[in-house]
Amino acid sequence: MGQPMSTPALQAQGLYVTLGERDVVRDVSVALRAGQVTALVGPNGAGKSTLVRALAGLLPSRGALHWQGTPSEQLGRRARAQRVAWLGQGQVLTEDFVVWDLVALGRLPHQGLWRGARAADTEAVAQALHTTAMWSLRQAKLSELSAGQRQRAALARALATGASVLLLDEPLTNLDPAAQTDWLAWSRRLATAGVAVLAVLHEVAAALHADRVLLMQDGRLVADDAAHQPALHRALEKLFDDRIRVVPNGSGWAVGPTVPPTASA
Repeated sequence: MGQPMSTPALQAQGLYVTLGERDVVRDVSVALRAGQVTALVGPNGAGKSTLVRALAGLLPSRGALHWQGTPSEQLGRRARAQRVAWLGQGQVLTEDFVVWDLVALGRLPHQGLWRGARAADTEAVAQALHTTAMWSLRQAKLSELSAGQRQRAALARALATGASVLLLDEPLTNLDPAAQTDWLAWSRRLATAGVAVLAVLHEVAAALHADRVLLMQDGRLVADDAAHQPALHRALEKLFDDRIRVVPNGSGWAVGPTVPPTASA
């Protein structure tokens, strides 16, 4: 039986993460729900990557963290990997890996220690490769790929897990504009299928295609609102010291820099 719709796919309450002697994440409460794409935006050093790693259970944290209503401490590593998939920025990928084999790693939490790949695993890998437009390169070695193609292969591995929560740290890095558009489309399809997607994005215009946008500064969430809300747009501009502007653009929004007036001669 599935979880009730009222139960968040992932929920943090009063989350703190301390690195060294500093609280990098401070008193963060957030709920990610099935069927939503959520973007996490903030300046460099705001604590975004640290927060995502803590939500994935990869960093120790204080506060309450639940996955589909179950306290994180009650889940083993395999159960966690089946529910939550994480893609970090700048992950080191073994050069000799073939793309298919890399993506197939996403199915390991479903196979157990001695069980090999089943038809469902093969189908999940193939679907992930098609979704990320990597099918034609499935037998290529990672050493033969461009940086953008490697990023798409890593995205496919995360997608192949079939997890109900996808936590993605800068998934658009190294992707050209066409591939970024494809990512927006497949993240929307995943949400429609019931997945909760959270992505750290520096591409502000892309973030405004999400359902929700979280704004983070100095380790805290300073805004959490629907992407179309004018109040969110104003908060976004303020977050970046009014050096950007969000303006209507057809059915969406455009984001551009503010240019100071040229001093008169």
